[in-house]
Amino acid sequence: MADSQKDVPFKSVQVEALVVMKVVKHCSSSFPTTATGSIVGMDSNGVLEVTNAFPFPTIDVSNTDSHQNDASSLAAAAPRAKANIAYQNEMIRHLKEVNVDANNVGWYTSATMGNFINLSFVENQYHYQRENDKTVALVHDVSRSSQGSLSLRAFKLSPSFMAAYKEGKFTTDSLQKSKLTFKDVLIEVPVVVHNSHLLTSFLHQIPALPDTPEVPLPASLDDIQRDPVKIPAHPSFDALDLSIDPFLEKTCDLLLDSIEAHYTDLNNHQYYQRQLAREQSKITQWQAKRKAENAARVAAKQTPLPEDEWQRLFKLPQEPSRLEGMLNARQVEQYSKQVDGFTANITAKMFAVRGNLLPE
Repeated sequence: MADSQKDVPFKSVQVEALVVMKVVKHCSSSFPTTATGSIVGMDSNGVLEVTNAFPFPTIDVSNTDSHQNDASSLAAAAPRAKANIAYQNEMIRHLKEVNVDANNVGWYTSATMGNFINLSFVENQYHYQRENDKTVALVHDVSRSSQGSLSLRAFKLSPSFMAAYKEGKFTTDSLQKSKLTFKDVLIEVPVVVHNSHLLTSFLHQIPALPDTPEVPLPASLDDIQRDPVKIPAHPSFDALDLSIDPFLEKTCDLLLDSIEAHYTDLNNHQYYQRQLAREQSKITQWQAKRKAENAARVAAKQTPLPEDEWQRLFKLPQEPSRLEGMLNARQVEQYSKQVDGFTANITAKMFAVRGNLLPE
């Protein structure tokens, strides 16, 4: 029975409120540098419970003359670094000593405007998921959360992509055989924030704001139950603002960059196809010439020359990996969904005031 429960895949991720606060604080303090850390918990009845988290140690690169993006690159690769693996094992050992959930269930990372789908993200998740299938990557979008709504998502690699990544072949033939597309790279898992009973009872005991500055004292408990204190409704005029959201502009810029990267990858693949066609044409000409020579040698009763020497004389170009193109296409889809979400409210406002915008 226990073995059958272990084989059941989890359907959702339950994150404790304390873990959410730790992740948000770490990612916000490290912004715009990428922040990464480890999460621990347990799997229970198809729900992956995340009960604790701790950040990976950062490396100070302020005294070096390297590129400014080195800090983000080192932080993005931190989950699979040898020093951080040893640090993670040491932290888990200390958690076991104090009788806390000490099962590694994945890692977390920060993102900016949904820009997290890259090769480093896939390598980190593969590093965890190849040893334990019940691990996830929590992604906290600092930019989206700054608008007032928490952006915390959980992802894992699909089984088909895990098999293809383990094989290491992302050629056109292998992708056609496996029918693997950019939509099959990541699987998003629903995230549920969980509060302890003590915190829930504390939240219910917080008194509400009164309607008027002077609140008449109730004569009995029946007065409180019959006429509870109500929270006043504060009007907000932010919804009437017609200016274009700056996050929409930034997302559109990132979307254009991803489309340009897609065209670059497409041009590289077309260049490979032209090189392959030229080499195959040379091989065909050489084989035809060698067959004619062998026919003449056979007519002259001489030993024919081997016809497989082209493998030594010609070298076919190696097809570039299509993995970067797949991840870039998945990132374009992510940006497109964000643009669709941003433009919903703006389009409604523009239609509401189109009478004033259109010339008469």
